[in-house]
Amino acid sequence: MEAPEGGGGGPAARGPEGQPAPEARVHFRVARFIMEAGVKLGMRSIPIATACTIYHKFFCETNLDAYDPYLIAMSSIYLAGKVEEQHLRTRDIINVSNRYFNPSGEPLELDSRFWELRDSIVQCELLMLRVLRFQVSFQHPHKYLLHYLVSLKNWLNRHSWQRTPVAVTAWALLRDSYHGGLCLRFQAQHIAVAVLYLALQVYGVEVPAEVEAEKPWWQIYTMDTEIP
Repeated sequence: MEAPEGGGGGPAARGPEGQPAPEARVHFRVARFIMEAGVKLGMRSIPIATACTIYHKFFCETNLDAYDPYLIAMSSIYLAGKVEEQHLRTRDIINVSNRYFNPSGEPLELDSRFWELRDSIVQCELLMLRVLRFQVSFQHPHKYLLHYLVSLKNWLNRHSWQRTPVAVTAWALLRDSYHGGLCLRFQAQHIAVAVLYLALQVYGVEVPAEVEAEKPWWQIYTMDTEIP
Protein backbone atom coordinates (compact mmCIF):
# COMPACT_ATOMS: atom_id res chain seq x y z
CA MET A 1 0.00 0.00 0.00
CA GLU A 2 1.67 3.18 -1.16
CA ALA A 3 0.51 6.60 -0.04
CA PRO A 4 0.94 9.81 -2.03
CA GLU A 5 4.27 11.41 -1.48
CA GLY A 6 4.35 13.86 1.43
CA GLY A 7 6.59 16.83 1.98
CA GLY A 8 8.01 18.88 4.77
CA GLY A 9 9.94 22.04 4.12
CA GLY A 10 9.63 24.20 1.05
CA PRO A 11 9.58 27.78 -0.15
CA ALA A 12 8.97 30.71 2.14
CA ALA A 13 5.27 30.98 1.19
CA ARG A 14 3.04 30.41 4.20
CA GLY A 15 -0.10 28.33 4.41
CA PRO A 16 -3.41 29.24 6.09
CA GLU A 17 -2.18 27.98 9.48
CA GLY A 18 1.10 29.90 9.27
CA GLN A 19 2.89 26.74 8.12
CA PRO A 20 4.97 26.47 4.94
CA ALA A 21 2.49 26.07 2.10
CA PRO A 22 3.64 22.56 1.04
CA GLU A 23 3.30 21.30 4.62
CA ALA A 24 -0.20 22.77 4.95
CA ARG A 25 -1.20 21.05 1.72
CA VAL A 26 0.05 17.69 3.01
CA HIS A 27 -1.97 18.04 6.20
CA PHE A 28 -5.04 19.01 4.18
CA ARG A 29 -4.76 15.89 2.01
CA VAL A 30 -4.14 13.60 4.96
CA ALA A 31 -7.06 15.06 6.92
CA ARG A 32 -9.24 14.43 3.85
CA PHE A 33 -8.02 10.83 3.88
CA ILE A 34 -8.98 10.49 7.57
CA MET A 35 -12.47 11.82 6.87
CA GLU A 36 -13.12 9.63 3.85
CA ALA A 37 -11.65 6.52 5.47
CA GLY A 38 -13.66 7.23 8.61
CA VAL A 39 -16.89 7.38 6.63
CA LYS A 40 -16.09 4.08 4.89
CA LEU A 41 -15.35 2.52 8.28
CA GLY A 42 -18.73 3.67 9.57
CA MET A 43 -17.28 6.07 12.12
CA ARG A 44 -19.52 8.70 13.66
CA SER A 45 -18.73 12.39 13.27
CA ILE A 46 -17.17 12.78 16.74
CA PRO A 47 -14.65 9.92 16.36
CA ILE A 48 -13.66 11.29 12.95
CA ALA A 49 -13.18 14.75 14.48
CA THR A 50 -11.10 13.20 17.28
CA ALA A 51 -8.93 11.36 14.73
CA CYS A 52 -8.27 14.61 12.85
CA THR A 53 -7.49 16.44 16.09
CA ILE A 54 -5.07 13.73 17.24
CA TYR A 55 -3.33 13.89 13.87
CA HIS A 56 -2.96 17.69 13.91
CA LYS A 57 -1.88 17.75 17.55
CA PHE A 58 0.78 15.12 16.91
CA PHE A 59 2.34 17.20 14.15
CA CYS A 60 2.24 20.28 16.35
CA GLU A 61 4.68 18.37 18.56
CA THR A 62 6.83 16.76 15.85
CA ASN A 63 8.32 17.38 12.43
CA LEU A 64 6.45 16.20 9.34
CA ASP A 65 9.69 14.94 7.80
CA ALA A 66 10.25 12.52 10.69
CA TYR A 67 7.11 10.39 10.21
CA ASP A 68 4.91 9.03 7.44
CA PRO A 69 1.77 11.22 7.72
CA TYR A 70 -0.51 8.50 6.37
CA LEU A 71 0.71 5.98 8.95
CA ILE A 72 0.08 8.62 11.63
CA ALA A 73 -3.40 9.11 10.14
CA MET A 74 -4.19 5.39 10.26
CA SER A 75 -3.03 5.20 13.86
CA SER A 76 -5.07 8.32 14.66
CA ILE A 77 -8.18 6.58 13.34
CA TYR A 78 -7.39 3.49 15.40
CA LEU A 79 -6.74 5.52 18.55
CA ALA A 80 -9.79 7.75 18.07
CA GLY A 81 -11.97 4.65 17.89
CA LYS A 82 -10.76 3.67 21.35
CA VAL A 83 -11.07 7.17 22.80
CA GLU A 84 -14.66 7.59 21.55
CA GLU A 85 -15.64 3.96 22.28
CA GLN A 86 -16.18 3.01 18.66
CA HIS A 87 -13.53 0.33 18.42
CA LEU A 88 -12.17 -0.53 14.98
CA ARG A 89 -10.19 -3.52 13.81
CA THR A 90 -6.75 -2.78 12.42
CA ARG A 91 -7.54 -5.14 9.54
CA ASP A 92 -10.51 -2.99 8.52
CA ILE A 93 -8.43 0.20 8.72
CA ILE A 94 -5.72 -1.37 6.57
CA ASN A 95 -8.18 -2.67 3.96
CA VAL A 96 -10.03 0.65 3.70
CA SER A 97 -6.73 2.54 3.44
CA ASN A 98 -5.45 0.14 0.79
CA ARG A 99 -8.62 0.61 -1.24
CA TYR A 100 -8.29 4.39 -0.85
CA PHE A 101 -4.79 4.40 -2.36
CA ASN A 102 -5.43 1.54 -4.82
CA PRO A 103 -9.10 1.78 -5.86
CA SER A 104 -8.85 -1.05 -8.38
CA GLY A 105 -6.54 -3.26 -6.30
CA GLU A 106 -7.30 -6.36 -4.30
CA PRO A 107 -7.41 -6.47 -0.47
CA LEU A 108 -4.02 -7.14 1.07
CA GLU A 109 -3.20 -10.77 1.71
CA LEU A 110 -2.53 -11.85 5.28
CA ASP A 111 1.18 -12.08 4.58
CA SER A 112 4.26 -10.59 6.15
CA ARG A 113 3.57 -7.22 4.56
CA PHE A 114 0.12 -7.05 6.16
CA TRP A 115 1.41 -7.98 9.61
CA GLU A 116 4.25 -5.48 9.37
CA LEU A 117 1.75 -2.73 8.60
CA ARG A 118 -0.51 -3.85 11.43
CA ASP A 119 2.42 -3.81 13.86
CA SER A 120 3.43 -0.37 12.59
CA ILE A 121 -0.07 1.01 13.33
CA VAL A 122 -0.04 -0.40 16.87
CA GLN A 123 3.51 0.77 17.61
CA CYS A 124 2.72 4.18 16.14
CA GLU A 125 -0.32 4.43 18.43
CA LEU A 126 1.94 3.94 21.46
CA LEU A 127 4.37 6.54 20.14
CA MET A 128 1.55 9.04 19.64
CA LEU A 129 0.24 8.50 23.16
CA ARG A 130 3.70 9.24 24.58
CA VAL A 131 4.23 12.31 22.38
CA LEU A 132 0.78 13.65 23.28
CA ARG A 133 1.31 12.74 26.96
CA PHE A 134 -1.89 10.64 26.84
CA GLN A 135 -3.98 13.80 26.36
CA VAL A 136 -6.20 12.53 23.57
CA SER A 137 -9.67 13.49 24.80
CA PHE A 138 -11.07 16.67 23.28
CA GLN A 139 -14.10 18.92 23.50
CA HIS A 140 -15.56 19.31 20.02
CA PRO A 141 -17.84 22.09 18.68
CA HIS A 142 -20.56 19.67 17.57
CA LYS A 143 -22.73 19.81 20.70
CA TYR A 144 -22.49 23.60 20.76
CA LEU A 145 -23.44 23.91 17.10
CA LEU A 146 -26.43 21.63 17.61
CA HIS A 147 -27.57 23.75 20.58
CA TYR A 148 -27.13 26.99 18.63
CA LEU A 149 -29.00 25.65 15.60
CA VAL A 150 -31.97 24.54 17.72
CA SER A 151 -32.08 27.95 19.41
CA LEU A 152 -31.77 29.80 16.12
CA LYS A 153 -34.48 27.70 14.46
CA ASN A 154 -36.91 28.71 17.22
CA TRP A 155 -35.82 32.33 16.91
CA LEU A 156 -36.00 32.76 13.14
CA ASN A 157 -39.03 32.99 10.92
CA ARG A 158 -40.06 29.44 9.97
CA HIS A 159 -40.13 30.18 6.25
CA SER A 160 -36.69 31.80 6.36
CA TRP A 161 -35.31 28.69 8.03
CA GLN A 162 -36.91 26.27 5.59
CA ARG A 163 -35.84 27.99 2.38
CA THR A 164 -32.16 28.36 3.29
CA PRO A 165 -29.87 25.39 4.13
CA VAL A 166 -28.19 27.17 7.03
CA ALA A 167 -27.91 24.03 9.15
CA VAL A 168 -26.48 21.89 6.34
CA THR A 169 -23.96 24.58 5.46
CA ALA A 170 -22.90 25.09 9.07
CA TRP A 171 -22.28 21.37 9.55
CA ALA A 172 -20.30 21.24 6.30
CA LEU A 173 -18.17 24.20 7.37
CA LEU A 174 -17.53 22.58 10.74
CA ARG A 175 -16.45 19.35 9.08
CA ASP A 176 -14.15 21.23 6.70
CA SER A 177 -12.54 23.10 9.60
CA TYR A 178 -10.83 19.85 10.61
CA HIS A 179 -8.66 19.95 7.50
CA GLY A 180 -6.45 22.34 9.47
CA GLY A 181 -5.55 23.08 13.05
CA LEU A 182 -8.46 25.38 14.00
CA CYS A 183 -9.63 22.69 16.44
CA LEU A 184 -6.44 23.25 18.45
CA ARG A 185 -6.29 27.05 18.22
CA PHE A 186 -9.80 28.06 19.28
CA GLN A 187 -12.39 27.04 21.86
CA ALA A 188 -15.10 24.65 20.72
CA GLN A 189 -17.99 27.08 21.25
CA HIS A 190 -16.16 29.81 19.33
CA ILE A 191 -15.70 27.54 16.32
CA ALA A 192 -19.38 26.57 16.49
CA VAL A 193 -20.47 30.21 16.51
CA ALA A 194 -18.03 31.08 13.71
CA VAL A 195 -19.33 28.43 11.29
CA LEU A 196 -22.93 29.35 12.11
CA TYR A 197 -22.22 33.06 11.61
CA LEU A 198 -20.56 32.32 8.25
CA ALA A 199 -23.49 30.14 7.14
CA LEU A 200 -25.92 32.95 7.96
CA GLN A 201 -23.77 35.43 6.06
CA VAL A 202 -23.60 33.18 3.00
CA TYR A 203 -27.40 33.15 2.67
CA GLY A 204 -27.99 36.70 3.90
CA VAL A 205 -30.14 35.54 6.84
CA GLU A 206 -30.57 38.14 9.57
CA VAL A 207 -31.21 37.26 13.18
CA PRO A 208 -34.41 38.99 14.43
CA ALA A 209 -34.00 41.94 16.80
CA GLU A 210 -30.20 41.86 16.48
CA VAL A 211 -30.06 45.61 15.82
CA GLU A 212 -31.98 46.41 19.03
CA ALA A 213 -30.05 43.92 21.19
CA GLU A 214 -27.42 45.15 23.64
CA LYS A 215 -24.99 42.45 22.43
CA PRO A 216 -24.70 40.57 19.13
CA TRP A 217 -26.31 37.12 19.24
CA TRP A 218 -22.97 35.40 18.70
CA GLN A 219 -21.46 37.15 21.71
CA ILE A 220 -24.35 36.03 23.91
CA TYR A 221 -23.87 32.44 22.76
CA THR A 222 -20.13 32.35 23.38
CA MET A 223 -20.47 33.92 26.84
CA ASP A 224 -23.45 32.04 28.20
CA THR A 225 -23.30 28.57 26.74
CA GLU A 226 -22.16 25.71 28.93
CA ILE A 227 -23.24 22.29 27.72
CA PRO A 228 -22.32 19.15 29.68
